Amino acid sequence: MADYILPQLPVSLPTPLIPETLDLEAVADHFSGILRSLAQEHFVPESVWRDLFSLTGTTRTFYGARTIALAWKRQGLIHKPSSFAIVGTPHLLQFRDKVAWVEVAFTYETTGVPATTGSGFLSVVPENGTWKIWMLRTILEQLKEAPNVDFLEPLPLPNESSERYTNGTNGTNGTNGAHSTNGINGTNNLNGTSNGIHFESKHFDCVIVGCGQAGLAMGGRLEALGVSYVIVESHPEVGDSWKSRYDSTKLHTTRDFAHLPFERTFPPTYPEFLTKDHLADAYKVWVKKYGIEHNIWLSTTLQNGSWDELDQSWTLNLLKQDKSISVTCSYIVLACGGGSQVPVFPTYGNPEAFKGIVMHSGDYKRAAGWAGKHGVVIGSANTAHDVCDDMVREGLASVTMVQRSVTNVVPAEHYCAVVSKQYNANIPTEVSDRVNFSSPAAFGRLMSRMNLCAAAAKEPERFDALERVGFKLDRQSDMFYNLFVRFGGHYMDVGTSAKISKGLIKMKSDSLPVRYVEDGLICENGDFLKTDVIVFATGFVGNMKLIAAELFGAEVAGRIDDFWGLDEEGELKGAFKEQANHPAIWFHGGAIGQARFLSRFIALQIKAKLLGTPLQIYRETPKI
Repeated sequence: MADYILPQLPVSLPTPLIPETLDLEAVADHFSGILRSLAQEHFVPESVWRDLFSLTGTTRTFYGARTIALAWKRQGLIHKPSSFAIVGTPHLLQFRDKVAWVEVAFTYETTGVPATTGSGFLSVVPENGTWKIWMLRTILEQLKEAPNVDFLEPLPLPNESSERYTNGTNGTNGTNGAHSTNGINGTNNLNGTSNGIHFESKHFDCVIVGCGQAGLAMGGRLEALGVSYVIVESHPEVGDSWKSRYDSTKLHTTRDFAHLPFERTFPPTYPEFLTKDHLADAYKVWVKKYGIEHNIWLSTTLQNGSWDELDQSWTLNLLKQDKSISVTCSYIVLACGGGSQVPVFPTYGNPEAFKGIVMHSGDYKRAAGWAGKHGVVIGSANTAHDVCDDMVREGLASVTMVQRSVTNVVPAEHYCAVVSKQYNANIPTEVSDRVNFSSPAAFGRLMSRMNLCAAAAKEPERFDALERVGFKLDRQSDMFYNLFVRFGGHYMDVGTSAKISKGLIKMKSDSLPVRYVEDGLICENGDFLKTDVIVFATGFVGNMKLIAAELFGAEVAGRIDDFWGLDEEGELKGAFKEQANHPAIWFHGGAIGQARFLSRFIALQIKAKLLGTPLQIYRETPKI
């Protein structure tokens, strides 16, 4: 884990002595004046500030009271934050192991360039008789000169102009919904249909590549801001990026985490863990509801493109329904799947000897028809468990999972117990997103480990049983390593672990395969695995930079960062933000919640550029 920065960052969970009588209104009054002139003495020594595009124009995390105070002062002179206001009543948050703090929400405005509105959170603790800031978070909300990025009016229901689609349970999720922005200034009234046959426009403000959850969320946000755009999608229908996956595919995150922007896409009538068909069908409804479908070119593939430094524009060559066309655009967003494009396919010796079936999980659909055969699955993360479960259900004679490295197993009920406190039917999704995604990753890691390790400690036999049959467990419960470094590699246990413990799925973890034979695999220690079917659930190369290199060449790729992975501050390297050395390309992807929430910031960055007032990016760190 040498490349894993989070454990090394100076962040800890506070365990203050909270007064028995706590006057929360007094806490609010104390900080309402301090916000205007934050200084080093207002922070505990090991404090942390994370900014989401508001005062730094990008994603930054600063550590330590002096560094934070200097950065706040410098950026305050540029952006001129003012009109600070405490929102609601502060509330005390208490967790296990005496971890506690008081959370204070606030809003503000900036009068620099561009003029914006912002929101944030103070996480404060008592120290030596006064309240001080342990964690500060600031979030770009809106550009004052643009429509609301968080609100889009649904179109009238078909043939019923007086009625409109509803936004699902609890109504609209827009924080300040006040604008209908379909076709503002005519920019979105593009003369076309969803298949693009009669599409006349050849220049767009933005081209989005991919129409999964990331591409759709991106399109919705640009629609709300009145930016001209088109989404190009290689599949023939919206939702096919999910529909085309293996039959048993379902989310391993909760229903309330899965909504698209502007609404609750999946009301409580849906199951907690959505299937691929739930997602695909709902996406089709969503694009019609918000008028996004007219800006989607289906059965269209981006072949290649070039960047003109002088004109500051892209030329893109597309194959649209077997017809070659070229378009130009000012900005491009790659939302084509950071972890599902290039399969990782280990090679073993003597492959021509094997007489059975070999495939990567990217090509796997179902285990039907394999009854009575012997199956081997290479890999031990989510997909590997799903495929093994399919094989057991379809009656294979034997099912063996080959585990290549230790695996973090998180029981779904443990995960749900934590996440459902934040994402549920009672809290608007945009509120949950701001709390969840504004937190520094190092803090999130500590909270996740505290909660998941405590839950696991209550049922040790569940994990002991796995180890007894040879499953190599990562008992550290560091999900953030899986999510931000490995881009996966864990298993959210929705039932398959019990089948492993009971011997329905055999484990091979002491020696890896090295060569094929006619009826199976030979391992390094000489063991023989009899098999008729081998499925490699070994993941994908999770770096969209490789896709950018293939599409736009080495010169462009050399100017952009890796899509995923963490930098020295614990921020994602290349996702969601303007590249340090290229002004017109963004990577967008990740989990569904990330795709939903972080899309707003890509859209705001693009809109600010189109208005001639780009976000001013602060890449330095004050020297102390």
